Amino acid sequence: MRLWSLHPSYLDAVGLVALWREGLLARKVLQGQTKGYIHHPQLFRFRETENPIHVLDFYLKTVHDESIRRGYNFDLSKISPCESRPPSLLLPDKQLEYEFLHLLDKLKERSPRQYSLLQQTASILPHPIFQVEPGDICCWEKRLFYN
Repeated sequence: MRLWSLHPSYLDAVGLVALWREGLLARKVLQGQTKGYIHHPQLFRFRETENPIHVLDFYLKTVHDESIRRGYNFDLSKISPCESRPPSLLLPDKQLEYEFLHLLDKLKERSPRQYSLLQQTASILPHPIFQVEPGDICCWEKRLFYN
């Protein structure tokens, strides 16, 4: 499970569909409707909020908006209406950079065209739920080999 801190527009089709499905799974986990994934590190930052489901639904609403922009048909009824914006979650800049490199690594093989486009990115945009601040890679991140 990966709930990207990056703006969903960076994801290729496979990545965007996976993000939607994994976000819905995360929602079920946070609601106590699964036996697995209950200690998954990607859920840590959502669990720290006052209303994790509301925050995750807002996260997923942005993913849904990106799907609509691309002409996909994700089922919005799977999340609650997002009437009020949740508080911004803080995101260390090194975490954002790490995830961008991780995505590039995935796209190199899976989607060379998207990889080529993203290599030209000068400034990495976060998912709108996050506010970037100076800092290191998050302690919950499973680090691979990027620095």
